[in-house]
Amino acid sequence: MPLGNLTSQFFANIYLNELDYFIKHKLKAKFYIRYVDDFIILHNSREQLKLWKVQINRFLRENLKLELHSQKSKIISLSKGIDFVGFKNFYYYKLLRKRNLKKVLLKIEQHKKGELSKEKILESFQGWNAYAEWANSYKLRREIVKKIYASNQRLLI
Repeated sequence: MPLGNLTSQFFANIYLNELDYFIKHKLKAKFYIRYVDDFIILHNSREQLKLWKVQINRFLRENLKLELHSQKSKIISLSKGIDFVGFKNFYYYKLLRKRNLKKVLLKIEQHKKGELSKEKILESFQGWNAYAEWANSYKLRREIVKKIYASNQRLLI
């Protein structure tokens, strides 16, 4: 099944329902969030998180024949920001991932050079803007609009 396919997302949610139950009801983690196959658990004790990580990995291996990704499974302070579902999440706000900002800036450069049509840059921006609205990004989105407008004006001259 292709990654990102709606069917694979649906089956991931069904298959990992047992994990949800384990974390919420057996471990009694109060702040647990899962989206498809990505999840985070918030707790103020690093030691508790380390213990849960061992228990979750054991549960996944024994019950679901899965393992936590060794490089992606980390215990990180929320004050440093947690990369989750397309955003860098902090206590009271979320920012866009840098790579997503770089992609839109690259498309603007392509438009400036005439490599990307006005229709394509606007279509691309529309999708990016819909995503970016979920972050604390009002000023950034206004700056991107200005850059697109400026790149469009250069092509008209």
